[in-house]
Amino acid sequence: MARPPSAPESGAERDFAELLAGVVSVDQVSAESHFFHDLGADSLVMARFCARVRKRADLPTVSMKDVYQYPTVRSLAKALAGAAPTPPEPQSPAVRVPSDEPTGHATGAPATPASTGQYLLCGTLQLLLFLGFSFLAALAAVRGYGWIASGAGVLDAYVRSVLVCSAAFVGLCALPVLAKWVLIGRFTPRSIPVWSLGYLRFWTVKVLIRTSPARLFTGSPVYVLYLRSLGAKVGRGAVVLSKHLPVCTDLLTIGDRTVIRKDSYFSCYRAHGGRIETGRVSLGSDVLVSEQTVLDIDTSMGDRAQLGHASSLHRGQAVPEGEHRHGSPAQHTDVDYGAPGHPGCTTIRRAVYGTLQVAVLLAVYLPLTIGGSTLLVTAVPRLNELLNPGRWAVSGWSFLRDALAGSSLLFFGALLAGLLVVTTVPRLFNRFVEPGRVYPLYGFHHSAQRAIALLTNRRFFTSLFGDSSAIVHYLRRLGYDLCRVEQTGSNFGTEVKHENPYLSSVGTGTMVADGLSIVNADFSSTAFRLSRAAIGPRNFLGNRIVYPSRSRTGDNCLIATKAMVPVEGPLRENVGLLGSPSFEIPRTVERDNRFNHLASGEELHRRLAAKNKHNAVTAVLYLLARWIHVCVSTVVVMGAAALHDSPGALAIVAASFLVLVFTVVFFVLVERAGRAFRPLERLYCSIYEPSFWRHERYWKMSSVHYIQMLDGTPFKSVVWRLLGVRIGKRVFDDGCSFPDRTLVSIGDDCTLNAGTVVQCHSQEDGTFKSDYSTVGAGCTLGVGAFVHYGVTMGDGAVLAPDSFLMKGEEVPDHAWWGGNPAHPVPDRCAGLSDRQNA
Repeated sequence: MARPPSAPESGAERDFAELLAGVVSVDQVSAESHFFHDLGADSLVMARFCARVRKRADLPTVSMKDVYQYPTVRSLAKALAGAAPTPPEPQSPAVRVPSDEPTGHATGAPATPASTGQYLLCGTLQLLLFLGFSFLAALAAVRGYGWIASGAGVLDAYVRSVLVCSAAFVGLCALPVLAKWVLIGRFTPRSIPVWSLGYLRFWTVKVLIRTSPARLFTGSPVYVLYLRSLGAKVGRGAVVLSKHLPVCTDLLTIGDRTVIRKDSYFSCYRAHGGRIETGRVSLGSDVLVSEQTVLDIDTSMGDRAQLGHASSLHRGQAVPEGEHRHGSPAQHTDVDYGAPGHPGCTTIRRAVYGTLQVAVLLAVYLPLTIGGSTLLVTAVPRLNELLNPGRWAVSGWSFLRDALAGSSLLFFGALLAGLLVVTTVPRLFNRFVEPGRVYPLYGFHHSAQRAIALLTNRRFFTSLFGDSSAIVHYLRRLGYDLCRVEQTGSNFGTEVKHENPYLSSVGTGTMVADGLSIVNADFSSTAFRLSRAAIGPRNFLGNRIVYPSRSRTGDNCLIATKAMVPVEGPLRENVGLLGSPSFEIPRTVERDNRFNHLASGEELHRRLAAKNKHNAVTAVLYLLARWIHVCVSTVVVMGAAALHDSPGALAIVAASFLVLVFTVVFFVLVERAGRAFRPLERLYCSIYEPSFWRHERYWKMSSVHYIQMLDGTPFKSVVWRLLGVRIGKRVFDDGCSFPDRTLVSIGDDCTLNAGTVVQCHSQEDGTFKSDYSTVGAGCTLGVGAFVHYGVTMGDGAVLAPDSFLMKGEEVPDHAWWGGNPAHPVPDRCAGLSDRQNA
């Protein structure tokens, strides 16, 4: 029996009801009708309602969090009574933190856009620097190779390989340090216009630091020593597990025994409004920074402070001594995210471990790889003839045949060998670690765990098998406990990672989108402990989810994109979770149940079989494209060697540049072919419909890893245009990602920070949706920000770091939004300019 309508009582109720009726296309809305259960609305519909409310100056601002927490007109009006027309206040009291910015530049004020001439000049100089560095590296490689090849016997070649590798390692680690002191000196809080000569110096140092071989030692005492050599003030016993190397290291302070876990950003700089802004990040002693966090500039944490996973400190936030924070932006919590210590992790243990790491790299891995390759070429006549000039014409059939045969053997041999290694060797290491036991860092057990994580997190294989039925079998072979699988053909996406697959469980009927990171290892400054991480049955996990072993989620949960999985409180079941910190929302809405009839019975079997065939063809095409790329690259490199008396430096540079150009052109063509040379279309369909399968093929055929080397250069925008992104002039892209390229529009002079994503699609259970997203001219997307589909950002708008701009949101011109989910904040207070306490 239908509920009788309840007439609005107050003026705000009447206004809200009128606006909502227009959005959901009904004559009238009861003040007691539930937005989702009674009216059948979803987050996209309610985002439009929020946008209409914001256009009314006489009504209080309504955020998506308000809508979920007060899901009727009456409760919403009552909760927001008295709020209009004042903007929402920060969640915690503001405390001013002294600013070190030079006077004369207003914090957060956008820079005057660079001219096209400056833009082109900067790009030209960046290209020349790249070619110059490539020439010097090639020259050193040629001379080192020649010296190794002239050795008398295996032992002599090995000794020479060790010396060459050691010199190269020291040189590549020392070069960023030298370049920093020569080009920059000491980093100080400052503002640098992008595309200027000052920015060129900054970019040069940034690239050298982040391509240093020191990244191989993430989590090691060697990594800490390298940060100190760059000017960072790092205390004794500190542990840094994040591979995102800081750039402005003079502005970084890390106290004794502080732990920074993986996937955290603490770069001490950010891009905003056409400028690079540098600022301090100060962490006291015994601090914990958890997984997938963002520390903006001018932030600090006192001694024994903690920041939870999937959280962030916005500019000016300071966590007091001993306090715990989580969320984006961070707010108070009583949760203890710490891990137990171990008295056996001494200074001597750290020193010995770091020394052995370097020794093994320089005395085993690198010499065997380089020296072994040299001996192979010298000892095998066929290979020697292939590289010997004059014996074979480069254009001849014999040369091409041998080059193709060698590259094919390399590609498919590495594929099969890799599969064999990742499914067998880690099982041997896993015998030496036990869940629940506390082990000291920098010992045999720690090395075994590092080897397991390294070998089982191979991106190539998850890309190959993901978004298909094959991913289930691959993860099982890795060691996942997948219970009784209900095959959907899309159980997992192409990005799944973990710390130990043998302690990762996923329940029956659960589906996972891209970007899942299972955290089943807890680290302190002296020890680590493994624990089982179990995802319950009938769950759906959105994008960019960090799933800790202490999770308090059970059966039938929906964990929305970038939501913080709770580790305290009651067990959540039959609900959805959104935001950071997360709050409950409906598990599903009526609109997402439209295709349920396709997910059961005979219809499911028929469509799943068709999907599996389509995905199998996609996997073959994926391998074929990568094989062709390897073959052509091999022919180019061998041809460059054969056309000269010796494989000189210029030949290597020319071959490397040709391979880079070929890579860009080839994968542009592959990606365009993946969408049949047509732009992507808006979709609202089941995952069992061919339109979704074609979208999956488009994702898999795309390859954007090579684009990362173009971060911070004008060339990245060129490649985005070739891939179909409608991108404006002079856009600064420091590491943004567009999974659905042709659905994205970026305006002139935008500033896109590292780790940002503009994703124009969403999957919830068996329903897939995609739509256009537009980012206006002069917008700034903060570090780690995520923009969903159907979004419009007006000119000059700002999205704070680590924020999640939900589907359907409309951000007005020059507005400041922040948070997860993002909502309007007072001007210059999105954690992007004003200083506020955490």
